[in-house]
Amino acid sequence: MNGLELFLLGHKLMTIGQEAMPRSGFQTLPVSARTILVDVFQHPDSSIGEITARTGFPQSLVSSSVARFREHGVMVTEPDPVDRRRTLVRPAAGMRERGQQYADTTAVDGALARALDVEPQEVGEIVATLDSLARRLSEATPS
Repeated sequence: MNGLELFLLGHKLMTIGQEAMPRSGFQTLPVSARTILVDVFQHPDSSIGEITARTGFPQSLVSSSVARFREHGVMVTEPDPVDRRRTLVRPAAGMRERGQQYADTTAVDGALARALDVEPQEVGEIVATLDSLARRLSEATPS
């Protein structure tokens, strides 16, 4: 597998994941806002500059997106205690728990079965492989 194939696989998995999620405001967000939101959930207490570096978006876009998420109670910001010029960003209290309402494994199984054109009973092995990959990636040292 090369880098392009890995990227395309990731994109396809994102599409399947979005299909499996109940309709919410998340799907209506621009891709840039979704990317910033996911980055903050994956890297809480990051500075605007760190989010900018990881996402590749301009600092002005990251700052304005974070401000909108803060206004809607999705994120909180505070000055970095070490360097008061930096702003740290993290998900607001309870946001991870709210996200768990979208953790319906039945919907994921169905979306995978449709995308792969396999019988639902075959999905179990695929889900186990994806679970293993997700666990390994979450345990890996962040880049």
